[in-house]
Amino acid sequence: MDLSLSTRTVGDRTGVEVGGEIDVYTAPKLREQLVELVNDGSFHLVVDMEGVDFLDSTGLGVLVGGLKRVRAHEGSLRLVCNQERILKIFRITGLTKVFPIHTSVEEAVAATD
Repeated sequence: MDLSLSTRTVGDRTGVEVGGEIDVYTAPKLREQLVELVNDGSFHLVVDMEGVDFLDSTGLGVLVGGLKRVRAHEGSLRLVCNQERILKIFRITGLTKVFPIHTSVEEAVAATD
């Protein structure tokens, strides 16, 4: 399966809607998108992962790299996910302590943490 990406402005944040599988083959496409957004001055990102069917360690690494990039500019990267199989990966790896994870894009945009 392939990876689909689309971006849009959501309030004062940039939303990245991700669909499909984030794995060793598709993760570079997501990395490229995140790097491009930061290079263009988007430092507050909301990554909507509702359409993600699969996430591996390469995908996690890309998300962590994106977080480091935006934090270098006093930015933020929030995730939107309420799929138990994907949330379990974040819990097992301890990344729930690193990423703010929300149940909707609206909730992520409204959050001030």
